[in-house]
Amino acid sequence: MTREQVFEFFRRLAEDNPAPETELEYGNPYQLLVAVTLSAQATDVGVNKATRALFRQVSTPEQMLALGEDELKDRIKTIGLFNTKARNVIAMARRLVEEFGGAVPQSREALVTLPGVGRKTANVVLNCAFGQETFAVDTHIFRVGNRTGLARGKTPEQVEAKLDKRVPAPFRLHAHHWLILHGRYTCKARTPECWRCPVVELCAYKAKVLAPPKGRKGFRAEGAEKREGAEMSHSGRSRSLSPD
Repeated sequence: MTREQVFEFFRRLAEDNPAPETELEYGNPYQLLVAVTLSAQATDVGVNKATRALFRQVSTPEQMLALGEDELKDRIKTIGLFNTKARNVIAMARRLVEEFGGAVPQSREALVTLPGVGRKTANVVLNCAFGQETFAVDTHIFRVGNRTGLARGKTPEQVEAKLDKRVPAPFRLHAHHWLILHGRYTCKARTPECWRCPVVELCAYKAKVLAPPKGRKGFRAEGAEKREGAEMSHSGRSRSLSPD
């Protein structure tokens, strides 16, 4: 895409959704850090179901340590890889208490030293909790960046670097949310819904789907979400693109 096309791409996404937000539910930066850590190879819907009750009881690293690993496992057992994730979340809480006074650090360099936290998780926390202009490249952004020609790369890091270079100032804070939501609900992995895409003319994808497949008009968003989650778990590639 040219510079002008990139600007128009984000202008249209912004017009369609002026104030995008993460679909993970949280009440403070620590809960967001936990939620994003749990979301590796899982859907936001599944994480939210597991954390609603948990976050009513746990809002600090100290409270997580008091809860303990065994109880945490029981609370998040519906999430994939829950044993490993519980171990990481408890170890993370201990590090936060011992080295950061219980506060979530506001730098990527510090965040990625925490158990279970990689670059993508750190970028999400920095963006959503602290308002920093970061680009958290998950499976959706990786696909959208490559498919549309917005930011092509063979690795999440390459896509992130291109987004950092190409996304213009008015759109940098919310860019990764627009791209995630666009990939999750419109530019889907199996059948991109180009017939209702606001940026279809700007997209370089050659195999555009310009009409709904027969019998798919009533396809529900939650069903698509389940398929995306299954695809990520099956391939292991992208949300291991990610955390981590």
